[in-house]
Amino acid sequence: MTPASVLSELASDVCSGLACAGQKTLPSKWFYDDVGSALFEAITLLPEYGLTRADLRLLESHSPEIAERVGTPVRVVELGSGAGKKTRVILEALNRGERLDFHPIDVSRAALDACAKELDPLANVRPVEAAYREGIAAAMLHRTPSERVLVLFLGSNIGNFEPECALALLRGLRQNLQAGDALLIGTDLLKPAEQLIPAYDDAAGVTAAFNRNILVRINRELDARFPVREFAHEARFNRDRGRMEMHLRAQREMNVAIAGLGIQIPFRSGETIWTESSYKFDLADLPRTAEKSGFRVESCWADSEWPFAESLWIAS
Repeated sequence: MTPASVLSELASDVCSGLACAGQKTLPSKWFYDDVGSALFEAITLLPEYGLTRADLRLLESHSPEIAERVGTPVRVVELGSGAGKKTRVILEALNRGERLDFHPIDVSRAALDACAKELDPLANVRPVEAAYREGIAAAMLHRTPSERVLVLFLGSNIGNFEPECALALLRGLRQNLQAGDALLIGTDLLKPAEQLIPAYDDAAGVTAAFNRNILVRINRELDARFPVREFAHEARFNRDRGRMEMHLRAQREMNVAIAGLGIQIPFRSGETIWTESSYKFDLADLPRTAEKSGFRVESCWADSEWPFAESLWIAS
């Protein structure tokens, strides 16, 4: 069952994002119910989507160095953990004969359960079902004076936030940390459109199903009546803003009732709901972003096969 606080936040975002005169929007965080999390795990295996494999290659190559630079004792927190498969590499490198405390933070209970099952042999897994800001604050209540904290923000999840919101999130994260704590952050780098677009519009249609599932979730949790099959998945590369965008395009004029909110949402034929932005980064910009957020870059590693960076930031 969805927690009341999460349901209230979903209702607020749906109301503000769809009942507007301009571009309709839905925050991408609402993709990740149990079904959405499973679909995303499938996306990471697709041949068109090289991001996750690049992330994992970097972690496998550099986790011993990351562990050495972070030191022990350490408490590990992960934002948007999913099933925790990549996290295993880091925990194995950090595990030096003593079980770590690990706090995965996710809005999907199914993802947290899978994460706990995957990583229980390596750590004391203490799941936190919450959004990022609330989750990190809750996890920090458990730290001890002798511990450093390592926060994992993998897979370029930071790219799903508008730049000003990403900076606010990073600054808020820093406020929950102490000087010397660490952040391991993944960032997908700019690359040609012909490489990016198939990653967000795969031949098997998995990403399309993932995108439409946000409407399935609203139907289920807010008693809406979206005709899901009548919204087409659309992936766009916005070159000027350096981001991929996902939209759902209405195939006909319609009015959609959302009984849980007591409203009807009109759609013109061809009108879209903008469901995700995925910003791509320039490697040279990362030190400036770290400094603005209250961190310094300790190390940075980049994958050449699928341009992607993994950076270790230290709280100043």
